[in-house]
Amino acid sequence: MDHKPLDLAKLSPAAQKALGAAPGRMMASRGLVPLPPGDQLAVLYQLSIDADQALAQTARTTAMGLPDKLLAGALADGALDPRIIDLFAQLVGDKAIAFAALVANPSIADSTVAYLAESAAADEIDRIATNEQRLLRSPEIIGAMYGNKLARMSTIDRVVELAVRNHVRVPGLAAWDEIARALDTGRSSPSDDALLLAATAEPGDDRVLTEGDAEQPVDEAHAPAVPDEDVPIDKMSMPAKIRLATLGDAFQRNVLIRSPVKIVALAAIKSPRVTEFEAAHYASNQALDENVIRYIAGRREWTKLYGIKYSLCRNPKTPVTEAMRLLPFLREKDLTNLSKSKGVPSAVVAQARKLIMQRRGPGTK
Repeated sequence: MDHKPLDLAKLSPAAQKALGAAPGRMMASRGLVPLPPGDQLAVLYQLSIDADQALAQTARTTAMGLPDKLLAGALADGALDPRIIDLFAQLVGDKAIAFAALVANPSIADSTVAYLAESAAADEIDRIATNEQRLLRSPEIIGAMYGNKLARMSTIDRVVELAVRNHVRVPGLAAWDEIARALDTGRSSPSDDALLLAATAEPGDDRVLTEGDAEQPVDEAHAPAVPDEDVPIDKMSMPAKIRLATLGDAFQRNVLIRSPVKIVALAAIKSPRVTEFEAAHYASNQALDENVIRYIAGRREWTKLYGIKYSLCRNPKTPVTEAMRLLPFLREKDLTNLSKSKGVPSAVVAQARKLIMQRRGPGTK
């Protein structure tokens, strides 16, 4: 959201006075000017976007230190400007009492809810999920929830099903078709939450999900930094496997991309976390599902790399039309190797020979 300045004429006389002369502005940025809660938030918002960086930083620091009681009341005010709500969501949205007030405010923008959903805890995600009208109006929120590893799989299943049932496509999820189809393949279980969180945990995480769906703090020595090879991926439901393929690391993608279930393998290659190095490795793998190879061949940002071009042309599972498109970009040495290969379609071999003859000119062999 664009944090534009508020219209001063619409602010109270007390707020206008606090935003007046320079000495008063500095005092207001430190929270030293007595103001009603709503005015306090408006003044701190205005100062937080001030061109004076020192003043702006002071105001933001003050905003983050406001008492919970003040935040709970002021942030729940339906008359609060959506821009103020959005800024305070960024500054204090990680506080449970502020989060509750923000989400309950009827003036909160959908984009602000999506921002909060990206890092909210499981119970807070559940609270966001109760407003189905908002989710259907702004499916970006569902996408943000899906990408939050703390969100319970049961909640994710429910909001995905809501979108599918209402013919709403969630933007930002390249594997949306696979995610939607997984609903018909198998339901998630409570144990998926613990498995998924453990599988995607990073060192320093201080929360795990138990099989009973409850969050419990653990000490740093027992943080769920589970070695990749110990994560029981095979015990996950189909929706959880697809979500892990989207959110997991390279090792987990390497496991899931080999799945005999097409929708799981496709979800892995469509993950936004796939690197060019991984794509190059997969492009040469003849054991992968042909749909995975087709997807790689269709990603222009990947096929700009010479190694991926050559690997795809050598892979018999690459669609012939895609291989034909890439052949003219290969070096003569590599074309020669392809022209002698028995492991690629005959049409590709013939085209490689034709290109060699064209480059060498008439009368050459």
